[in-house]
Amino acid sequence: MQMLETQILQYVARPEYRPVKARALAHKLDLAGRYDEFKIAVRKLIKAGKLEFGKNHALKPITEQVGIVGTFRKTATGFGFVRPHPVAGTVGPEIYIPEDKIRDASTGDAVLVRIRSQTGRQGKGPRGEILRVMERATKQFVGAYFEREGESFVRVDGNVFAHSVFVGDPGAKGAKPGDQVVFEMVRFPSLDDRGEGVITEILGVRGQPGVDTLSIIRALGLPDAFPEDVLEEARIIAGQFNENDLQGREDLTGWLTITIDPIDARDFDDAVSLTVDPESKHWQLGVHIADVGAFAPLGGALDAEARRRATSIYLPQRVIPMFPEVLSNGLASLQQDKVRFVKTALIDFTPTGQRTTVRLTNAAIKNRRRFTYEQISEILAAVDAGQTVDLEPAILDLVLKMRDLAKILHKRRVKRGALELDMPEVQLEYDNDGKVSGAHLRTNDMSHKMIEEFMLAANEAVAEHLDDRALLFLRRIHPAPEPNKLKGFAEFALLFGYKITQAQDRFALQRVLKMSAGKPEARAVHYALLRSLKQATYSPEKDDHYALASENYCHFTSPIRRYPDLTVHRLLDQLFRRGKAGNDFDELKALGDHCSKMERRAETAERELVKHKLLMYMSERIGSEWSAIITGVADYGFYAQADTIPVEGLVHISTLPDDYYYFDDVTHALIGQRTKRPFRLGDKVRVKAVRVDLARRQLDFRVMEGPQPEKKPGKKKRGEENRHDAQD
Repeated sequence: MQMLETQILQYVARPEYRPVKARALAHKLDLAGRYDEFKIAVRKLIKAGKLEFGKNHALKPITEQVGIVGTFRKTATGFGFVRPHPVAGTVGPEIYIPEDKIRDASTGDAVLVRIRSQTGRQGKGPRGEILRVMERATKQFVGAYFEREGESFVRVDGNVFAHSVFVGDPGAKGAKPGDQVVFEMVRFPSLDDRGEGVITEILGVRGQPGVDTLSIIRALGLPDAFPEDVLEEARIIAGQFNENDLQGREDLTGWLTITIDPIDARDFDDAVSLTVDPESKHWQLGVHIADVGAFAPLGGALDAEARRRATSIYLPQRVIPMFPEVLSNGLASLQQDKVRFVKTALIDFTPTGQRTTVRLTNAAIKNRRRFTYEQISEILAAVDAGQTVDLEPAILDLVLKMRDLAKILHKRRVKRGALELDMPEVQLEYDNDGKVSGAHLRTNDMSHKMIEEFMLAANEAVAEHLDDRALLFLRRIHPAPEPNKLKGFAEFALLFGYKITQAQDRFALQRVLKMSAGKPEARAVHYALLRSLKQATYSPEKDDHYALASENYCHFTSPIRRYPDLTVHRLLDQLFRRGKAGNDFDELKALGDHCSKMERRAETAERELVKHKLLMYMSERIGSEWSAIITGVADYGFYAQADTIPVEGLVHISTLPDDYYYFDDVTHALIGQRTKRPFRLGDKVRVKAVRVDLARRQLDFRVMEGPQPEKKPGKKKRGEENRHDAQD
C-alpha cells in the first residue's frame, strides 16, 4: 500500500498534472485493475493531509505538500541527495539538498522534497529542500557511549550524524564509557538540535572480539537467531528425510559430479557433470542445484522466515544463513559422498559452445569429490607444467574438459559484448587467535571462471525456458545505462588516453576495460564504469541484463542462500507436476523489490564490517608507510589505496605540502596553484598512516612523496593512438 501511495503522490506532484477524478487518475497510473486498492490509498493520503478533492471532485495535491518523494542519502560533509522514487517506470535525476535544508532527515529515509531551482551543486542537477520525512529507514542506531559534564551521549558509528546524540539516563541499562550500545531515536538530530535517544542494549566494550560484528548486525537490523517454530520445522523435516526415496526423481547418483567452492564455504549448492559425445563432439553440461524447496514447503515457517531474510549474509568469520544450518549446511548441501536432491539443468552445446537443447528435471546425485578453488588451480598449473597429478583419471579428465568448455563459453560471451568489471573483493587474513593479520584481494583465476561460466549458462538457459512459455518469474535484470552517464564515462576514460567515439558502444566499453586491466588506473576506470551503470535488481518485468549482454536472465543456482532462486525452483515444480504454471505480477514485483533491498543490506553489512576490521588492523600501524595509487579525487582531497594491503585512506587537501591546491573537475585532479603539480587518478604516491577514526570509519594518510611529473592527462605518446583507441 505504501508503494501505491508514493506512486499517486509522485504523479500528482508533477508540474504538468491537471486535477482529474479518482477513476481517471487510476487509469493514468495503469491501476484500473486495482481500483479498490487505489481508492484505499487515496483515502489514506487525504486523511494524512497530502491530497484533497477540488472542483468537480477532482483530486489535487495540497499546496504545501507538493513535491517529489524519494530516498535521502547524506554525505560525510553534511549535504545530501534525494533519489526520486520511480513513477510509471521512470526515475528523475538526483536532487541536491544543502545542509541547511535537510531538516531532521537521515540516510535511507523516504522524504518529500520541493525543488527550489533546476541547478544544484556545481551546476549539476536540481536543487531542493526537504519538506518532511515520510518514513524512517530505521529508528535504531549503534555507537560508542561516553559522558561529558554529567550528561550522557552516543557517538553514532559511521557518518550518519554530524554530532553525538543525547541519551538521557543510561542507568537502566548500566552503560559505561567506552561501551558499544544500541539505542532508539526519540527525536532525530537536525542542524540546530543534536537529537535524543534511549539506550536499549549494551553490546560490550568497544574493540572486544565480536562486538564489531554485533554492532553491524544491530545497526542494519540484520536477523540473528531463528525463531523456535522455524527450527522445529527444520528438525521435523530432517527427521523425515530418506535418501533412498527417489520417487519422482531421476537417479543420477552414478554420474560423475564434483563441486568446486571457496575453501571457507559453509554450504555447497551447485555441482557439475560434463560429458562429450565421441561422434558429434557435442558437450552435455549438467548443472545440479540443491533442491532446498523439497525441504521448505511454501507457506510454512521455514519459507516465511527465508522470505523475510531473502538472502544469506556472509560476514567475516560469521554467516547469517537464510535457512537453519540443519538444511543449509546439512540436508540441502551437496556434500561429498552423500545422496542429495537437486534440480538439474542438462544443457547441450555444439563444439563451438552454441546452446542447442535444455532439459530440466528433479534428480538425485552423489557428489564424488569436493574441491576448493585453490586445489583446482594447483591441478591445472601442474598439468600445464607437465607434472604428474595424483588424482583419479576420470576426475582429472572431467576437470580438464570443464576448463575447455569454460574457455569456449567465455569467448562466446565476450563476442556478444558482455562487460567484465575487475572489482575484486577483499579477503581478510587471520592469525591463530582469529585476529586480522593482513588482507589481500581475492583472485579470480580459471578455477573460479569455470564455475562462473557454467552457472551463467544455467541461469540463462532456465530464464529462456520460462520465457519461451510466457511465464512470469523473478528475473535478474540490469537495465541499460542512461546515455548521459556513458557519455560522462567516455569523457573520464579520455583522461587516461582511452578514446571512445561512440559512448553507447558496448564493445568500446569492453575494450577500455580490457586495456586498462592491470594498469595503475584500472580501479578508477572500472569503478567509474560501474558507477555509470544502473543497479541490477529482481523484477518480473522483462528487461535485459546489460552487463551480461543477455536478453533473458534469472537466478537459479543458489536457492540455499537466495530466495529469488527458490521462487524459480517452485515455478519449475509447477511445470513438472502440471505442465503449466502461473504467478501474480504485483506479488512478484513486491517480492522482487524486497529481495533487492535485502541484498543491498547484506552487501552493505559485509562491506562495512570488512572496512571496520581493516581499520582496526591499521590503527596498530600508525606511522607506517606504503606505496599507494590514487583511487578517487574530490574538492576536499584524494583517496589512495596501499599497494600491499587493500585499504583506502584520505589525504585531505589541507595537508598537501608546498602549495595551495584546487580541484579541477574536468581532469579529476588536485592542481597546485603555483607549481601546477597535479594529484590525479591513477598516480602513484607514497603515504603514511597518521590517524584512524573507527567511529567514522575513516583512515587518514599524509603524502610523503608525490607523483613524478608525467605526460598531461588525455595526451598520448606518439604511436600509442591505436593501442588506446577503444574504437580500434
